[in-house]
Amino acid sequence: METEVTNRKSRRKITFIILISVISAFIIYYSLMSMKSPAQKLEEIKNEFETKTTDKSNINQRILKDSAYLKLLKEKAFLQSRIVLAETDSIYLSINLTDSTANIGIYGVVVHRAKISKMQISKILMKRNESAILSMLATPLTISLAFATIKKEPVMIQMAPKDTSEYKPDIMPDTTITEPVNYILETDKGVRIYIYQEENTKIDDKISQFKFDLNYRIKDTWSALKRVSIFKIPEYHPFIKIRLPRTDAKIIYRAIPKNGQIAVFR
Repeated sequence: METEVTNRKSRRKITFIILISVISAFIIYYSLMSMKSPAQKLEEIKNEFETKTTDKSNINQRILKDSAYLKLLKEKAFLQSRIVLAETDSIYLSINLTDSTANIGIYGVVVHRAKISKMQISKILMKRNESAILSMLATPLTISLAFATIKKEPVMIQMAPKDTSEYKPDIMPDTTITEPVNYILETDKGVRIYIYQEENTKIDDKISQFKFDLNYRIKDTWSALKRVSIFKIPEYHPFIKIRLPRTDAKIIYRAIPKNGQIAVFR
């Protein structure tokens, strides 16, 4: 009897050790694959957008690293993107990371300007392969999906009165004034725009943002795990995270179309 109990405990211990080993091996494998994803994304951007040059002279190499030349390239890319947007009849968003503003425009005219109080940008977009990134930003980013804590088009259902005697004016308070505003815009080039409200002092605001980020991270992690399980490198998405006043953030989200376009100047 004692031998049987001992053998059972031994089997459980071996099973536990094997399980821990498998989980540890998968975590290490997942971490290594995730570390490769930024480099793979940069390589994809270079292959798709980098300008091909046949002249590899030292003079050209020095010009490509010159700060004044790069500044001109940045301005050119942003202007090219805005020209494309101005030719459309749709409202668009332009994000100027240099002067810290987010602007709504139409036909090339800015109709609403919001000040960015805080920002965080992927290193890929800021410090890696300038020519390829600028070539990518020379055309607008198109929104493919959006995730938000507020509705795109708020709807209020009211019962129509039978006659004028039953009519009552709408005295319902506008709850969206204090509703937390946080959203993520996924784009066709893989870049993600995170826009959070600037006001984050109330506990409800902090909880709302935490839940919103957590739900999105779970979705993103699940997608990465599925790719790793079939021996593929997880997709890396360069990001731009900005904070705006709640009112401005809400105006921008509801103003831009479902598949609207975004110009970025960095």
